[in-house]
Amino acid sequence: MTRRIALSVLALITAVLVLAVVPLGLLMTQREQTSFRAEAAANTRTIASAAEEYLSDHRSDAPARRLVEEARRRGECAAVYDNAGRVVISAGCSDAAGDDSAELASAVLAHPATRVHQDDQWLITAVPIGDTSDAVGVAVLSRSADPLHDRILAMWGWLTLIGVGGLGAAVLMSVLLARWVGRPLRVLGEAAGRLGEGALDARAPAEAGPQEVRRLAATFNTMAARTEALVHGHRAVVADVSHQLRTPLAALRLRLDLLAADADGDTAAELADAQGEIARLSRLVDGMLAVARAEHAVPRPVTVRVDRLVAERVAAWEPVADAGQVRLAADCAPGLTALLGAGDLEQVLDNLIANALDAVQAGGRVLITGKRQGDTVRLRVADNGPGMGRVARESAFRRFGNPEASGTGLGLAIVHRLITANGGTAELLDSPGGGLTVALSLPAARRRRERTGEPGSDGTGTSGG
Repeated sequence: MTRRIALSVLALITAVLVLAVVPLGLLMTQREQTSFRAEAAANTRTIASAAEEYLSDHRSDAPARRLVEEARRRGECAAVYDNAGRVVISAGCSDAAGDDSAELASAVLAHPATRVHQDDQWLITAVPIGDTSDAVGVAVLSRSADPLHDRILAMWGWLTLIGVGGLGAAVLMSVLLARWVGRPLRVLGEAAGRLGEGALDARAPAEAGPQEVRRLAATFNTMAARTEALVHGHRAVVADVSHQLRTPLAALRLRLDLLAADADGDTAAELADAQGEIARLSRLVDGMLAVARAEHAVPRPVTVRVDRLVAERVAAWEPVADAGQVRLAADCAPGLTALLGAGDLEQVLDNLIANALDAVQAGGRVLITGKRQGDTVRLRVADNGPGMGRVARESAFRRFGNPEASGTGLGLAIVHRLITANGGTAELLDSPGGGLTVALSLPAARRRRERTGEPGSDGTGTSGG
């Protein structure tokens, strides 16, 4: 944005300078040329008036010679011709100037009238002496065009210097204006990005830039403060609910355990059922709290080594799989990396592996595979259990949406929330040969970052593994 503002202001000022300087230069050039010709014509008429006294009245030619000599000292060629075309007074004329003067004088004697001839080197003015109907001679003045060219060149030089100076000032002004407007907006955008990544304390300075930008920054800060207060308030509520529910559930479970120790027969069976319900209620509370935390978490992506993390979770769940006589294995491409929130993939894998082990009977298998396709990491958790019906798959990612769930019905909801919050997708598919496959698409980390070995590229950026 800063560049666009600077270029726009610079283009506008450049157009204004061109439209102002070029016409002014052309006008001044024309005025210089007109002044140059007018001065030459006036000097020629002065010589013609002095020469008329000599040719018509037969007086002394001294005044005319003095004017001709002055013209010579100015670097001009002055000559006086009689009515026969002979030179009677001349000074400062070279051969080229003299030839042109003679030709122009002959033309004036043939048709008495003031004539002007100009080329790149000379301006020649011829004025008839005496009456135009009966001229007694011709006064011719030839001026070099070099002084005119020098003045015009100097004038254009000054105009160019002024234009370049104005353009330099325009560049400086446009850059300062662009930074004044663009820098606060860039800082505001960075603050909004940090807030979106989970930095709830992100704020934008509201003291720089135009009034509208300062007002926008102040509004953003107010929104960020309210968002921070709401999130912190929600977290406090979640913590309070966790404490308030778990404590009485633990106390109730302890009392039931004490009663069951002294009970027998039907009473013992009823107490065992009550203990099972208490355990189920505890799991349900834990699941709801986990969903609430997942729904309100804003991940800050780090580079995660998916292949290593999968291997770690498989190793952690192998004792549970062995106890249920289920084969748990992984087959991920080496060096597989993704951008995910710290600890999110561990939680996703734990939920998926736990669900798969609960669904698969003894002798079954659970296979986790992973590979990279373009900018996406494809991760699949497949089992050969009873699978899931189409209707159940369509609602499985909603809280308590799966009527076939054997647990709390919250595990897949947590998985869906964590994956989508990280910019990925989750899908339930039928496994080849029967069973259920959970297909995850995760944003892959850039290969450049994998090569440079930035922090987190080896899995150290995650937690809970």
